[in-house]
Amino acid sequence: MSRIRILPENVANKIAAGEVIERPASVVKELLENALDAGARSIRVEVESGGKRMIRVIDDGSGMNHDDALLAFERHATSKLQTADDLLSIATLGFRGEALPSIAAVSRLLLETRTAEEEQGTRVEFAGGKLVGVKPAGVPAGTSISVADIFYCVPARRKFLKSETTELGHIASLVTHYALAHPEVQFLLKTPSQVIIDCAPVEKLSDRVYQVFGRQALDELVEIPASEAAVRSAITEPELETEEQAANLRVTGFTSRPEVQRANRNGIYVFVNRRLVRDRLLLHAIGEAYRNVTPPGVFPVVLLFLELSYQEVDVNVHPAKIEVRFRHPQFVHDFTRDALRHALSIARPIPGFPAARAAAAGTASAPGSAFTSDTLRGYPPISDATAFPGPPRAEIPTSLASGAAVAEGFELSGAPERPFAQRLGFGSDGAMNFSAFADSSATADRPLPSQTVAPMSEAGSLPSPESIAELKPLGQVNASFIVAVNGEGLWIIDQHVAHERVLFEQHLQERREGELGGQRLLVPIIVELNPRQLATFEQISEELRANGFEADLMGARSVAIHAAPAGIATGDAEKLLFEILDGVARENQAISIDSLQSKIAASTACHAAIKVNTPLDTTKMEWLLGELAKTDYPMSCPHGRPVVLRYSVREIERAFKRI
Repeated sequence: MSRIRILPENVANKIAAGEVIERPASVVKELLENALDAGARSIRVEVESGGKRMIRVIDDGSGMNHDDALLAFERHATSKLQTADDLLSIATLGFRGEALPSIAAVSRLLLETRTAEEEQGTRVEFAGGKLVGVKPAGVPAGTSISVADIFYCVPARRKFLKSETTELGHIASLVTHYALAHPEVQFLLKTPSQVIIDCAPVEKLSDRVYQVFGRQALDELVEIPASEAAVRSAITEPELETEEQAANLRVTGFTSRPEVQRANRNGIYVFVNRRLVRDRLLLHAIGEAYRNVTPPGVFPVVLLFLELSYQEVDVNVHPAKIEVRFRHPQFVHDFTRDALRHALSIARPIPGFPAARAAAAGTASAPGSAFTSDTLRGYPPISDATAFPGPPRAEIPTSLASGAAVAEGFELSGAPERPFAQRLGFGSDGAMNFSAFADSSATADRPLPSQTVAPMSEAGSLPSPESIAELKPLGQVNASFIVAVNGEGLWIIDQHVAHERVLFEQHLQERREGELGGQRLLVPIIVELNPRQLATFEQISEELRANGFEADLMGARSVAIHAAPAGIATGDAEKLLFEILDGVARENQAISIDSLQSKIAASTACHAAIKVNTPLDTTKMEWLLGELAKTDYPMSCPHGRPVVLRYSVREIERAFKRI
């Protein structure tokens, strides 16, 4: 007797449904995508009991005729693909032909649909994957799908569902995503007792952000100016093919000011060709953009939209279509990172003293408090939240509304925007040139074109290079921190990271102008590399040499260091080499020249900078503050630590109860 047998169709359908339908929100996702693909301009979502009892999605899209309404429930039946070549250029949100049959296999489903050309529509009813009835019906043009008793025929799956509040939160999160991605479409999400989302069509993304999050939250976001460039390959990727050379990448959206900080990634929305995705590459790019402006362990709020040729992205890598793969991932990573830094340069943070901020808080809200449940009207977590605390109530509890998390001892206050003289370069094709912004840690510091700067805010004051140059050093604290004053208040400067920022930018500038010379070691240093370090060394050896490192392979795994970058002590040369190799290896992705140069510059600057516990006389302190004022971004070091802390005159007066 054969041990291998073909599964019955109803079992196979339930298995397939398990890949697509995870929870009620999965049903809403599939139906929303179908509605958008059908050209709907208005989408209404109604749910009961968190979607467990009933989900209804009504749209005014193109609708279906009688034959198509029945054919849509056949597995892998779709109107969006015809040949295998179409998989290489998918322009729709749905394409697998699995949504309706998968939903029908695990629920009681009622479909009512009509095209604009027909006088009467069609009503189709399924229960547990079996066709119950088909008949004509008088219904409006478009499609209405009601899904009741999800997983009623698969009790084991139903047990894994969370509370009604949690499931409703996931649905609200999903509708929020698609409302942001499609501002031209009306979205309504309601339960029998409340309207959770009601967004009328708008023209601009900023208007939709206002509808969803409110004015205060919108004010805490910085618009990412539309940035576009031709796709390029990284040094570890094959050269572009002829048909790829015309492809462009466009990045737009909003990102939060540095003082708006979150304890998790729930505030990050990422869309690729208006498709909601969860992509580690883009999450890493966002983290890199903020790496030198916020302390580690906190996350921003980001609404990121990428548009690129459909041939440049593969969306057919996950049953639920939530993951994508890029043909040139390093370029997408670096360009996205630089576009975010470009936007952040209009909102330089001012580090302040937490005690002063707490004293100033009084009745005022803390930085980032615009992202609270009241301000956000109860909208749910944006990406990876799994629970909503508390019982059901009029406003959905949300971790999106959890407020800003600020690392202990380091707090950022807002700063108004102001125009800058320096402008971005443009290539011969008119595309924006980000080459000057492509290093891994300093590019966020570069100023924006003046025409993209928003009106000045009244909160705080931007510490210009002139204000730092005017600082008068008073002395040192513990031979590590410089205490200085100017008309704005009292400043404390970390001498090590200040010098690190100076050396970092000088190193990058000199490297872009040509190769850097190193200092010869009296006796070569022999070091042994592990296999991963050895592979990385062979890959970046030429760039190491161009940055002042002269090292050659000796034997199978040994390297002889003959010269090190200027300013590096002999004892630090080995440690610096290991730091660079390990730092590059941890990226686990293709390496771009700009990123590599930045990593080497950051590590070299850290080892060559003035150390803590180093006494400085007045002349040296004045020199360091003057050089810091010349840098593009004097507020933080290449690794993200604050360089200066300011105790403003107003905060001093408030602390002494004078105001």
